[in-house]
Order: sequence, then structure tokens, then C-alpha cells
Amino acid sequence: MARYGVRLENDPNLSPQDYQALSSQAEKNGFEAVWVPEGGGRDSLTSLATIAMKTDAVKLGTGILPIFARTPTNTAMGAAGMAAVSDGRFLLGLGVGHAPTVESRDGIPFNQPMTRMRETIQIIKALLSGEEVNFTGKQFKITGASMGVATPKTKVPIYIAALGPQMLEMVGELADGVLMNWTAVDYLGEAIGHIKRGAEKAGRDPNEIDIAGYVRVAVGDNLTESRVSLRRQVARYAINPFYRNFFAQTGFDKEMSAAAAALADGNLDKAADSITEEMQDQVAIVGTVEECRAALEKRRAAGLQLPVIAPFAVGDNMASHRHVIEAMAPAKYP
Repeated sequence: MARYGVRLENDPNLSPQDYQALSSQAEKNGFEAVWVPEGGGRDSLTSLATIAMKTDAVKLGTGILPIFARTPTNTAMGAAGMAAVSDGRFLLGLGVGHAPTVESRDGIPFNQPMTRMRETIQIIKALLSGEEVNFTGKQFKITGASMGVATPKTKVPIYIAALGPQMLEMVGELADGVLMNWTAVDYLGEAIGHIKRGAEKAGRDPNEIDIAGYVRVAVGDNLTESRVSLRRQVARYAINPFYRNFFAQTGFDKEMSAAAAALADGNLDKAADSITEEMQDQVAIVGTVEECRAALEKRRAAGLQLPVIAPFAVGDNMASHRHVIEAMAPAKYP
């Protein structure tokens, strides 16, 4: 059975019971992992803990925990707790986030993100392996930290959210996997190349690193409504300098510039109109079950080992999630 994950949107309108129901549905339909992002509303660890109580086999990942909002020790404690609650099914996804969010929402200076990620992973790895940590770096100084008997009995894989060259190389150097966002099909080869270079510099086997990425998916016959929803989602990212630059580097500078200008005027509809169908088909998938399956396999052939299907709302969000999870069930497509 082909490997697939599913991302459940961090939507406060979805109750803990909704998350449990969707995750149980995903598990029964053969999905390998359920990922829950964290960007607003509820924290992802609490949501995953509730899911763990109603599932038995599906892996559970944070997609992702922002590292500026937590200390490495605090993050390791959360990972150890989730590893225990899930009986070893937890995947720790970490990301630096984005300067505007970190500085405005969390009130923390967005300083040296690459250094902070490196040191965070070094400290967390040591703690989760049972070591007593004495660490002095550029961002952290830690003395005598230890998980003690709370040390997980099995390894907690660490995934890094990465899109740019430097962070992708760090994945190859330090992480067990990458979790990409808005996984553009034509960018996959370049991204994987950066990961391989990082692995080779560190003397690691690149084949041991899991290549995972979010792929927005809407399944159905009403393509017009689906594309309207998708265009609005993509356009909202134009306000974020990091994603605006990423999309520009993948060939969509014109679309992002136009969308950003429209958003600056407060016009989301105009911004959405700037998102071409070509761009939509690069960063997401809209179509019938057969068309969506073929597009996912195209990404797998390009090197995406674990496509993480991210249902996006076309109408009711819960119904959209249920429909996509059922329609794209790996168990139906061995």
C-alpha cells in the first residue's frame, strides 16, 4: 500500500471530537500519519493527544511546532509526553515560523533562525536519547537538563519544515525527515538536491531521510468552486514575505506581486484573481479522484516519498475533510 499522510487543518470550529473522528477515519482508510499544524487557535500537542486516545496505529505528527515559542527543553518534554500517550507513534515536526508572526504574536525577536533551529535539534535529540544535557551555544545555555525516567522508550523522529536551500541542507545534516509546505511539483528535484548535499556533508545516507510534504487537495466534480477556494488560500500567503519569495523563486513572481498589491488594498477577491491555473496546479491538486491520484503519483515519481494530503475547505470544512479522506483512501489504491 502506498504511503500517504493527511493534514487536519487547525480550525477552532473543528472540535476535539471532530479531530478524533477524522483521525479514526484516516486510520481505517490506510493513511500512515495524521499531522496537525499550529499557527493559531489551539496548540497541536493537545489536539494530537486527544487523537491518540481514539486511534491505535496511525502515526501522529506536529506539522509544525514553532521553535521560537518554546524552549528546547519544553519541546522535548512535550515530545516525551506525546510519545508515551501515543505508545511510540509520535513524529516531532519543528519549524522556525515567520518573522512577522513570531515578533507580533509571540513577542519574541526573530533572531538567527538557522542557529536557533540547529541548537534546538541538538538539545532535543540529546534529551530524548536519555542524556544529561550541558550545552552552551549562541542561543541557549543549559545546565544539567535531563528527561530521567520520562525518556521515550523508542526514538522520536524529527522532521524539519523547510523550503529554502539552507534549511533543506540542515534537514540532510540533522533531521529524520523534511515536511514541506505548498509542495510545488517542479521544485521537488531542487529541494531534494539540497537535502542530499546536507546529508553528504554530514556523512549521512540521504536515503535514510524521509521526504514528506503537504499537498492541498480538493476532490469532486465542481472544479469551479474548488478553484475559487484554492485561489483565495494561495493569495493569502502573498502577505507573508517568506512565502511570497518562495513562490516567486518557483516561477510565480508575477502572481505573487499582483496578489500582494491587491491585499495591501484590502481586496482579497482581486488578489485571488491573480492566482493562475498554472500556479494552482503546481502547488495543489483539484479534480476527480482519478485526476487527483495521478497528480499525487506524479509528485511521488519526482521524489515525494510521503505525500501529506491537506484537504481544503470547499463549503463546510468538516465535510470537505471527510470527503477527501474517504475519496483518497490509500487502502483503496494498493
